[in-house]
Amino acid sequence: MTKTQGKLRGWAAARKAILAGLRFTSLRLRLVVVFGLVALTAAVSASGIAYWLNREAVLTRAQDAVLRDFQQEMQSRASMLAMHPTQDELEGAARQMANSSQGFSVLLIAEDENGKPLRANSDLDTFTLADVPASLQKAVNKEQKLSAGNKHAYHLYWQRTVDGDKPYLVGGAKVIGGGPTGYMLKSLEPEAKDLNSLAWSLGIATGLALIGSALLAQAAATTVLKPVHRLGTAARRLGEGKLDTRLRVSGTDELADLSRTFNRTAEALEKRVADMSARDEASRRFVADMSHELRTPLTAITAVTEVLEEELDAETGSVDPMIEPAVRLVVSETRRLNDLVENLMEVTRFDAGTARLVLDDVDIADQITACIDARAWLDAVELDAERGITARLDPRRLDVILANLIGNALKHGGSPVRVSVREEGDDLLIEVRDHGPGIPEEVLPHVFDRFYKASASRPRSEGSGLGLSIALENAHIHGGEITAANWPEGGAVFSLRLPRDASVLTGQDREDGARGGPGENTAESREGKGSEGVSR
Repeated sequence: MTKTQGKLRGWAAARKAILAGLRFTSLRLRLVVVFGLVALTAAVSASGIAYWLNREAVLTRAQDAVLRDFQQEMQSRASMLAMHPTQDELEGAARQMANSSQGFSVLLIAEDENGKPLRANSDLDTFTLADVPASLQKAVNKEQKLSAGNKHAYHLYWQRTVDGDKPYLVGGAKVIGGGPTGYMLKSLEPEAKDLNSLAWSLGIATGLALIGSALLAQAAATTVLKPVHRLGTAARRLGEGKLDTRLRVSGTDELADLSRTFNRTAEALEKRVADMSARDEASRRFVADMSHELRTPLTAITAVTEVLEEELDAETGSVDPMIEPAVRLVVSETRRLNDLVENLMEVTRFDAGTARLVLDDVDIADQITACIDARAWLDAVELDAERGITARLDPRRLDVILANLIGNALKHGGSPVRVSVREEGDDLLIEVRDHGPGIPEEVLPHVFDRFYKASASRPRSEGSGLGLSIALENAHIHGGEITAANWPEGGAVFSLRLPRDASVLTGQDREDGARGGPGENTAESREGKGSEGVSR
């Protein structure tokens, strides 16, 4: 293997592992996402509420301090001015008011003795009347009168504004009964910076809470999903046939109860399968033993029936004509019983897994011709096969397959039966077609079932109902398949598909196939025997 191929295989394996991990952690991801969403919602809600409460507290505290200081300055400075102060008096009062601890800017507006408007700014005209919202000016300039319910010499109004992304607090008051009007401007940028720092802190706290919730969800998911993963692994092992799989149970929670239930189920399943396997093995052993035990008396009976058959065919006519039908029936049923025993033994070999291939290079056309000739079917079968098409197969088992398919077509179909052979890549396709009425649709799924008879009114027939089943097993042991269908133009067609070299599947090389391996079934084919199949 080259380094490039190794890297490609490594990447493919890694990709497969990642995809498998994603499939496995889908529930894990959902748990993490749900935990994260809950934590995010809780953290954002808590942070939002905390920010809003802190924002109101900070702004209200700063605002109250500034307004309280401005109120005191208006009382001690502005209200003490004359009704018509001079420009110097007005400027002096503005500067004194701006020297308070809160550091706000002051704008005072009044009229001199001649009715000329005067304005005094503590910040050299940086704070002007244009900076005061019109709604605030309107509220401040609204006429107020002293009364029993209104004893204050002025009313204080305020408003928050934003200028160039910078927050400000603007306040104003007018001395009731005549006197200057005062406005103050205070920057809230320090408070805004504090609130931004608070927002960043809350954001970081939210992020940390989200990360912590993800880690917590991961830990919780691991705690919850680890037993689920073990349960899934155990279920897969159980599905693979490892019935001794058990889970280690710890704890008293629901997952522990689930593990105990799984163990009880696996134990019951193992016991049930063991019982079924024992019964199945006993059944197969009984059939095999019965078949072997029947062979000894059948051998003697067959010898006697052959003698009787010779007497029947003899020209002397030594058999009483009155018992001749009974003798012929005995001969026929003995042959049928012998075939049934041989078929049962063959089926037993397949069930026990002892059937083996004895491979050889076979000319398919010659093999089919030999099969037809041995059973005297030359006049009823048409062969469409080119000579020279060879395959490495078991000739005896191929003969059994062909004898059953062709014999079934002759018995239940209609002549002529046509056998065609063609190559399809590395496979060999043999089709056996008859010209009969075809196979009923309800029978097609069962034609290869053991002992299946299509007609319940004819349970007795020359065949045992095992021929097509044995043919299918012989095809399977080659790595092939047999299918049955109805020809559109009439008649049934059986398609046999086999690999041209069965040694690839069996692991035998040409020398092993020529010699025959240990334990292989080397019984000779029963040439001349009738084939068996589904009655149609």
